[in-house]
Amino acid sequence: MKKILVAVLTALLLFGLGQGVGAKTLKLGLDADPVSLDPHVQLSGGMLQYSHWVFDPLVRWSQDMRFEPRLALRWERINDRTMRFFLRKDVTFHSGNPFTAEDVRWTVERLKKSVDFKGLFEPFDEVKVIDDYTLDIITKKPYALLLNMATYIFPMDRKFYSGLDETGQYKDAIVKIGPSFALSHASGTGPFRVTFREQGVRTVFERFADYWDNGSPGNVTKIILTPIKEDATRVAALLSGDVDFISPVPPQDFQRIRRDKKVKLVTFPGGRIITFQLNQKRRPELADPRVRQAIVYAVNNAGIVKKIMKGTATVAAQQSPAGYAGHHPDLAPRYDLKRARELMKEAGLKNGFSATMIAPNNRYVNDEKIAEAVVSMLAKIKIKVNLKTMPKAQYWDEFDAQAADIQMIGWHSDTEDSGNFSEFLVMCPDAKTGYGQYNSGNYCNARIDELTLAAQSETNLARRAEILKEIEKILYDDAAFVPFHWQNHSYGAKKNIQVEPIVNTMNFPYLGDLVIQ
Repeated sequence: MKKILVAVLTALLLFGLGQGVGAKTLKLGLDADPVSLDPHVQLSGGMLQYSHWVFDPLVRWSQDMRFEPRLALRWERINDRTMRFFLRKDVTFHSGNPFTAEDVRWTVERLKKSVDFKGLFEPFDEVKVIDDYTLDIITKKPYALLLNMATYIFPMDRKFYSGLDETGQYKDAIVKIGPSFALSHASGTGPFRVTFREQGVRTVFERFADYWDNGSPGNVTKIILTPIKEDATRVAALLSGDVDFISPVPPQDFQRIRRDKKVKLVTFPGGRIITFQLNQKRRPELADPRVRQAIVYAVNNAGIVKKIMKGTATVAAQQSPAGYAGHHPDLAPRYDLKRARELMKEAGLKNGFSATMIAPNNRYVNDEKIAEAVVSMLAKIKIKVNLKTMPKAQYWDEFDAQAADIQMIGWHSDTEDSGNFSEFLVMCPDAKTGYGQYNSGNYCNARIDELTLAAQSETNLARRAEILKEIEKILYDDAAFVPFHWQNHSYGAKKNIQVEPIVNTMNFPYLGDLVIQ
């Protein structure tokens, strides 16, 4: 009788998840798995996806780009430097510890210490705790994007991460390379907790029984994430039924998935700009704007979108996609091989020069193919490029070390705003503030820095848009980087996986809300 009762209670528990729909396991195949269980160790799309599964933000973006309450129930502007947040009560971390405003304060302080995140949170001055469920976020000056930034505050369990681990290292240490407590342990408030992890092989997430969001439609109780680096292998795994849901889908396989009656293709417009950065410190030739302009003119990015991306991306000539405040409608792609050769001659380099290039081979859609195409294009203006590609897990260390003269990077604005591109990609690199953290080209223009900082505190949206457009025009004229396209998001799934409601322009699928029919 006791065994029967336990079985009935278990069935009722599973049935209750997801508004009465039975328990479901999702076999997920992604191009890579999270590099760490520490959400602050790397500012990347993959880590932010993971953060939405295991942690919860104060606020998140809805599919139509509105702010949606999460751990913050509501918020109000107190003055031009202060916003007050009112938190949910009775929220529990995976460890069993209660969630309070002190966890938010502790988390923001940790973010400000992270090499990757401190530039993003540089405008923050203080988090002032009013009571257990009320806090004020105070900025150093008027800041237009405070609420945008709240979407990147995923409160961590300060008690869980306090003290020393068994090696004598502080549990809250943020370690990019090497072991750490947070690398392999996680306690968030999110819909899933990590129950098994072998990096590069498999990560298992199980539904958190005490998750606060009982109104979520999601009925997935277990996720088995398998990183599948090779595009063809990932697609084959979906078509054979070995996995239920994959991302990304390579453009060359779109039609193949569309023809298969057991699966479906889901795409969503994205704002990730794909670029190459030109390191002026490593190669003195790249410090000459005429040479940088020649490279931009030599790259047929429209051809890349047509032939390599199969029309599934939007050709770019600037950082900001249409719809962003800084998008400059007059800036157009400028492929012109004749003009490129003229510029090289004007720069005294008609015989070209040699350069090194690195790119990932599993981070962006067709990243390796794009890099190979660029090598051929630059050869036409006698720039001989030695290309090295590598998996994402190895690439970022090489990128940070600025191991090559030309390096690929894609960027989706963390704040869904034009200013974020400039803060990280083109401001003069500054280790103290974190600005220019991903500017491996070492491009530095005092006017760009001045305008980018001015845009941060300009609360008049029309004036702010003009500032951001001026930034794009300067970067265009300077050929500060080589633009390619804005990458669309693509997903393949079995027909019964309700992908459409949980995807968004940020490419952070909200798997906690996923329904499997």
